[in-house]
Amino acid sequence: MASPSMDEVRITHDALDVNDAFVRATLPSTGATSIFVGTTRDNFDGKIVLKLEYEAYEPMAVKQLNILCSEVREKWPEVSKIIIEHRLGEVKVTEASVIIAISAPHRKDSLEAVDFCIDRLKEKVPIWKKEKYADGGEAWKENKECCWKGDKNKE
Repeated sequence: MASPSMDEVRITHDALDVNDAFVRATLPSTGATSIFVGTTRDNFDGKIVLKLEYEAYEPMAVKQLNILCSEVREKWPEVSKIIIEHRLGEVKVTEASVIIAISAPHRKDSLEAVDFCIDRLKEKVPIWKKEKYADGGEAWKENKECCWKGDKNKE
């Protein structure tokens, strides 16, 4: 079983490198590395999206990402390495805004852990995005999973 020292979390304004995350996550002892890459798409609700802009409360975001790594290790103790990277600032269409790479001896643990990780990140980590549209409009977007939205049963 790997230790939390195998975890790497990073929030950056630099472009994210999927291959680099894969290489760093894949160890000689692992048989699976699962990767989630969140990218900017060119549309939302019939609007043409030109780019996203991300902001974060960085100290709290890093803290929450480290807590997330601990949660993953508690649920999947066989996980070997966890890499979570999130980009801030302007992210153009098709560019990566988030990479989660998790390796384990077997695919089931890495696949399940990555799926859990992106959902939990959207729920707990204080990172916000603004969509910029071709028509000149823009809108801050709230993740439906977000825990600070208040009572989810209210309309």
